[in-house]
Parts: sequence; structure tokens; C-alpha cells
Amino acid sequence: MKFIIRLHPEIIIKSRNVRKRFTRLLEGNIRLIFKRNHLSVEVRSSWDKLLLLVNPSAQDKQEQIIELLQRIPGIDQILLVQESTFSDLDDICRQVKASWQAVLVGKSFVVRAKRRGSHPFSSLEASRYVGGYLNQNCDSAGVKLKNPDVTIEFEVDGDKLIQSHWRIKCLGGMPLPSQEDVLSLISGGYDSGVATYQMIRRGARTHYCFFNLGGREHEIGVKQVSYYLWKRYSESHRVKFVAVDFAPIVADILENVENSQMGVVLKRMMVRAASLVADKLDICALVTGESLGQVSSQTLTNLSVIDRATDKLILRPLICMDKLEIIDAAKHIGTEEFAKIMPEYCGVISNKPTIKADLSKIEEEESKLDFNLLERAIMLAKMRDIRTIAEETEQETQVVASVDVLPVDSIVLDIRSPDEQDEKPLLLPNVTVMHIPFFKLASQFPLLDTDKKYFLYCDRGVMSQLQALLLHEQGYDKVQVYRP
Repeated sequence: MKFIIRLHPEIIIKSRNVRKRFTRLLEGNIRLIFKRNHLSVEVRSSWDKLLLLVNPSAQDKQEQIIELLQRIPGIDQILLVQESTFSDLDDICRQVKASWQAVLVGKSFVVRAKRRGSHPFSSLEASRYVGGYLNQNCDSAGVKLKNPDVTIEFEVDGDKLIQSHWRIKCLGGMPLPSQEDVLSLISGGYDSGVATYQMIRRGARTHYCFFNLGGREHEIGVKQVSYYLWKRYSESHRVKFVAVDFAPIVADILENVENSQMGVVLKRMMVRAASLVADKLDICALVTGESLGQVSSQTLTNLSVIDRATDKLILRPLICMDKLEIIDAAKHIGTEEFAKIMPEYCGVISNKPTIKADLSKIEEEESKLDFNLLERAIMLAKMRDIRTIAEETEQETQVVASVDVLPVDSIVLDIRSPDEQDEKPLLLPNVTVMHIPFFKLASQFPLLDTDKKYFLYCDRGVMSQLQALLLHEQGYDKVQVYRP
């Protein structure tokens, strides 16, 4: 089994030295990720592509290989290829016909050939010759140079014929770490998760800084989404997860800052804290999920005032995206399931928040704060290697049992949103299924007969695990998770 790995187009147009450096980075990342996943492959480099050769021990792992390649930054697309030898153009025609004849029935097609080495024909001549042969010898709808139903691609490299049978779109972007490190202010919601992904995709090794406003459960949820993003899109490089207890700073703001200024002051304090964390990690840029005009603190004026709290560069990948676009992106990258169960721990809520903060007024309000609290919070911040998060989270949530077979007289609580329930109803014969969306569970669960056993259900089990943990900590220890 062989795959041709096409580089992201932006890599190909770089200067020779930059292209070689980026290609070496990508090549090393692929080797490392496949080694960590115990898959034996060889990677060979060429001018504008890489060739992945799957060794015999991994021949039955095609789906896993494709999935890994699809989420490595720097890969634009992969092609599953068949390699053989040939004697002349007529032999190429016969081999291409054998591979494509069944696909061409009733369809228009075009042939695209590339050639490398010394041959008595050019790439264009090979394309025309093979196209004419297929047109005469196959039941097709004829050659169509623009917008054909089928595009037949092959390469001639020396005496080798390389045919592409399956083209798969991948992540694109730049290989890690082709850019400098950044620190993402991760909250676990839609915005910060998508912003983090965007930076990883652009080749920046992305570390995570979390400001805890909601206690242990909040931290567990954010660690889960952070680990997911790292494991799925940047497993090739180690990063840090930093948790900062921000509750004392929030309490100080609530007690001392004018109500309308609280939101901007809170964001500035977070930026200051993140800057101190970034200094420890020798990082020069922060990443946030802010989008222009989405909330009161994200007007142009307020963002400008927030920026002045640090000399670090603040990157906002989502600045021109609207909420629906961000949610769609979260669905695409797989963080929606985490984001939709994450409560909005905004810390402070202003009755009439300012949308045009005045820097002098903000600084006056900040003069009332105890900045020793900020320094202490950073001093006590927990800094972890992201690789330890999975084990920690498993230990923290292991008190919640999961079952795949329900006992007799079970009661299943489907905690998905109403739209999800309607789109994909949970039908369990002889089992009582109750529909209580996750956002109503805390208020409605105490009204149930708590002497009975309940099994929480959601599509991936993430939401049900977290909600079951919250119920356990409230004393409802009979709650379990249903994972069919």
C-alpha cells in the first residue's frame, strides 16, 4: 500500500530553502506520529510531495492510516496509489484501461499525466495517447477537458507507472512548528477551541492557558477539550496546559470595580495573567477566540483597550467570523460536543456594559484592585505536560461507571438537546427513556425519584460523563452513564 502525500499549495510556492525546511518538518512529524501509533511506514521525500510506503505489518490498517494523515497540518491531500513497471506507451494504455474501464462507463473523462526521467514522449503526449486509447476502447461518454465526470491521473517515473485511485482531502495549513509558539486562552467553549485549531493548522505550536472560574468540573471539561485538540491535530509536539485559579481576581473585581467597566477589566486582567504565563514559557504571542462585535467587550474600542494591558501580540483568528460559522467549524473539527456542555463562566456580568471603554477610566478602576492577587495566582498556577491530561481526567471521572448493557427496569435519561433528540431518537425496547436536555438536568433531576438508578446518554459520552460527575458530587451516587 502506498500513498502520495501532496503538500499544502503555500508550501510549494515558497523559496527552495523554505520549502525544503517545511518539507523536512512535515516528514519528521509524519514519522513521529506513526511511530507513536505503532504503525510501520516509510516516508520518502520529493520536490513537491512525499511518498508513504506502508510496511507489511500495517497493511490491514488502511482506515487508521488515512485518518492519521488527514489531521496532520501541512498535508493538502493524499492519493492511494498503485505502482507497476511498464515497457512502452501501449503498455501504459493497457494498464490504465484495466484500472479505470469499469469507472468510465457512461461518463466523460480527462487524462492528466506527469513524467519524470528520460522517455521518448512528453507528459502532454502521454495524456493525449492514453486518452485517445481509452476513448476508443471504453464505454465512456468521451473526453471532456473541462469539468469531466472523472479525472484519471498517473505518473511516469523512470520505468515505474504510478496510478492514483483515491484522492482524499486533508487538513492543509503549515507543518508544526514552522511558526513560533503561541499561548491560547482556552475556555472550553466554541470560540477558543476553533481559534486554537486555526493556530495549530497554521503551524504554530499552541500551548493552553485556562482561567478557572467554575471550580473542579470546569477544569475537567477544559482539560478534556484541550487534550482532544492536541491529540488530534498536534500530537507530534509536546505542549503545556496551564490552569490558573482566577476566582480571587474575579471576587476583587466584583467588589471594587464599577459595574459597567467590569467586563473590560476582567479581560485585561486575563491578558496580564496570560502574559506572565507566556513569559515563563518564552512565548511572544497570545491567542483568543474573540470575534468583532460578538459581545460588548469585543467592540473595536474595547479590544484596543484590552490590547494595551500587554506588550504581547494578541492574535484573534476568528475576528471576522460570525457565531454560526464558528459553530460549524467546531462541528467540523470535533469540539462541538465539548463546547455545548460547557457553561459560560464569564465571571462578571455587567448590567449596562460599556461598549466604548475609556483607557483612563479603566486604569482608574484597576487602581482599586489588589495586583498581588494576580501575582499569587500565577505563582500557584498548575503547569502540566499535555500528555498527562488524559490519565488525570480518567482518574478524576472514574467514579462514574459506564455500561453498554442496561439492567432490567432501567431508566435512561437522554440529555441531548431537543434538536438532536428529534433528529436521531433513542429507541430502546422495554426501557424507559426520559428526555431531559443537559441544560435542564440540574433543576429537574432533584424532582425525580432518586431511589432509582438512572443512566445518562449522549452521542459520544462526553456530556453524560461530565453531567454524571456533577450529580455525583451533589450526592446522587446511583447515576451512571449508558454507552452502547
